[in-house]
Amino acid sequence: MLFQVTLSLSLKSSVRVHPVQTASLPCVSCSTMAKGNKRKAAKSKTITLKVAKECLQLTLDGKLRLNLSFKGVSVMPKCLPKLCEVEEVDLSRNLIRKIPDFIDYFISLRLLDLHSNYLEELPASVGRLQNLLVLNLCNNRLSSLPSAMGLLKKLLTLSLGMNQLSNLPSSISALQELRHIGLSDNKFTSVPFCISRMDKLERVNLDRNPIVTEDTSNQSVATEKLCLVKGGILCGDCLNKCQTDRETMEDNENWSETK
Repeated sequence: MLFQVTLSLSLKSSVRVHPVQTASLPCVSCSTMAKGNKRKAAKSKTITLKVAKECLQLTLDGKLRLNLSFKGVSVMPKCLPKLCEVEEVDLSRNLIRKIPDFIDYFISLRLLDLHSNYLEELPASVGRLQNLLVLNLCNNRLSSLPSAMGLLKKLLTLSLGMNQLSNLPSSISALQELRHIGLSDNKFTSVPFCISRMDKLERVNLDRNPIVTEDTSNQSVATEKLCLVKGGILCGDCLNKCQTDRETMEDNENWSETK
């Protein structure tokens, strides 16, 4: 069961439940990114195979990582297929507008970081990244997602904050291993129904979306804090508080209806 942890800006008083401290997650909340604070368009740079090889790193846990963040590129370098054995790719903070179909060459990819670019759409080929565990697409211009996203069966963390999304494809519910999904700073007016079918989902971040609530007489209000967390990850005291506050809120609603 997912519990709502929220601090909302409503027109009437509402029950406030303080959020639980959890371990930090990569860009799920997008709290460290300044919304709309992207660099002005500049002349794109070219990344050669030699330059790309110089950007290869070995992570502390022994993963081969290609770090091309802050390189000023507007297209994914054509030389990348020759480095398709890497397990992590960081192309964040660039000027990239499109992901080429050759992305599916990276069959060993476990982490793909494309936050803070200019992506407006994703190719269906992204669904072929069968070993992907973490996908960061925060701070782009996405207004929709391909149904092929549902093919990422091993995905654990999906970060989609600071885009222009108002709904998710129903295929997202097929991501049964997903633990965390970040949807903050988008255009959602309600909690996406598809996430209710994801049994292992622990945390959903919906901060600063125009969620329509009964408290505001069906008016859209940008929720400052709205986080859904699975009851199983809360401590006993926090779980009891959530349940008590929920019962109190239901009692208040029933009282209002009888007036």
